[in-house]
Amino acid sequence: MATERAGDRAYQRLHAEILDGTLPPGLWLGEVDQAARLGVSRTPLREALARLASDGFVTASRGRGVVVAEISGHDVDALFAMRTCLEAEAARLAAVRVARGAGPASLFALYVDRFEAARETLAGQPSPSAVGDYYALIRQFDEAIDAAADNVYLVEAMTGIRMHVARVRRRAGHSPERLAASASEHALIAEAIRDGDPELANQAVRVHLYRSRRHVVASAEGAAAS
Repeated sequence: MATERAGDRAYQRLHAEILDGTLPPGLWLGEVDQAARLGVSRTPLREALARLASDGFVTASRGRGVVVAEISGHDVDALFAMRTCLEAEAARLAAVRVARGAGPASLFALYVDRFEAARETLAGQPSPSAVGDYYALIRQFDEAIDAAADNVYLVEAMTGIRMHVARVRRRAGHSPERLAASASEHALIAEAIRDGDPELANQAVRVHLYRSRRHVVASAEGAAAS
């Protein structure tokens, strides 16, 4: 039982550090070093690494052991293709339920205002705290859509995708222009759900994610050229 808890702690710590970039793609995770750093024995560390491998966050590299998984262009395409299908459908379902009086239209009206205010804040040179607040707002908005869509299987499928997308987004960096545009796009999604317009909600998500993917790809190409 104690080993299991130690494995959970090691998993959570490594998972968080991979997501926030502390452990970058390609980094070798030596068992001895990581076990000492995390204060666990090698058995729970191996359990944590096995879970991370199952989630797609680390891979076994011949001759190097376990390394943090790289993010290829193919990975980006695959992630955004799946994310688009799932998130567009979630927004559509949320709008359907609002139209039927089963969803919180007033909540999405509030998000319209919050994203429009965020757009003004992000339009110049936003502070790191403003950027952090914006991403927190997006997470809250996603949760509101998930709840309104009322489909537990859809939400479960999106959870893993969003974690991988967070890594991709972090590597792409923060462009003030893209952040402001993103806020406008989210405002339109919120407006469509508020008005109970399933088709507009679906298409607004697709446009937003198309532009997000384009930004990620352009950022990766710029980094490769520099």
